[in-house]
Order: sequence, then C-alpha cells, then structure tokens
Amino acid sequence: MNPPPPEWPDLAGRLIPGGHLLPVRIYFEDTDFSGVVYHGSYIRFMERGRSDFVRLLGVGHAGLDAGDHGEPLAFAVHRIHIDFFRPARIDDLVEVTTMVKAVTGARLVLNQTVTRGGERLTDADVTIVLVNRDGRARRIPDSVRETLHAAAVAAGVAEDGPREPG
Repeated sequence: MNPPPPEWPDLAGRLIPGGHLLPVRIYFEDTDFSGVVYHGSYIRFMERGRSDFVRLLGVGHAGLDAGDHGEPLAFAVHRIHIDFFRPARIDDLVEVTTMVKAVTGARLVLNQTVTRGGERLTDADVTIVLVNRDGRARRIPDSVRETLHAAAVAAGVAEDGPREPG
C-alpha cells in the first residue's frame, strides 16, 4: 500500500464510532445528461467508503488477497438494498457514512448513507461475504470478525463480551 504524504488531508476519510466517514466531491463524470448524479455513481461512492473503512481497520483488500488472514480472500458484495431520496449535483460535497450493522461467521452487513449538508440522499444495506480465489464463499477469519465486531459494538448494534466462534 502506498500511504499519502503526512501533509495531505485524510484521503481515506476517517473512522468514527462504529464506522467510517468519507467526503466525496461530485465531478462531471459522476453525473448523467440531466446534471444530477447517475444512480450507479452512488454504488461507486459506497464501495470507496467500504474499502477505506476496512483498510483503516487493518483488514484491507491487499492484505486479504495476500493471505494475511490465512488463504487469499476477497470481499464480495452479496446483496445491496438501496433507496434514493434526493439527487446530488455537480460540485456538491457529500459524505458517505458506513456503519457496521451486523457481523456473523460468514457475513458482514453494513448500512451506508450518502448525505449532503445533513440531508439524506441515499440509504443502503450492503451484505458482504468473503470468497477465495475460486469464488467460493469462506467464513470470516476470527481476527477479521473480531475487528469488525468491535466496530459493531461501538455502533451500538452488538454487545461486547463472549461470542460463539465463527
């Protein structure tokens, strides 16, 4: 991984209790012919938020692919349920908030919201699984699950204390 120079702002956003906050500027490429953000762009913004969140937690894509937690693995989106409320437009500054909703032995459920000045633009529940290089689903390694569970505790959606293994 190539970290930014220390004088750069937080390009990867920042961790917040139970999740992550990523500012995103809306550019021309993000919009459709009518000048509003194309619906598929919100999916990209949310992917950036998820990727930066897990990277800042120490379980980023590169480490998973390198086998840092056992066999080489990758996060894969299993399901997205998304609602659109208001449009964003070019030059808007929006925030992608990623919060842990649930962690099980094989799935991570995140809530992701895109807001502009506190106004909710989109809201999504995203279910993530881990797959090996053959595309087969794998259980979340204990070390990764514990890290994600700690974020769930901080978000107030899980209790701290003993849990059943994977």
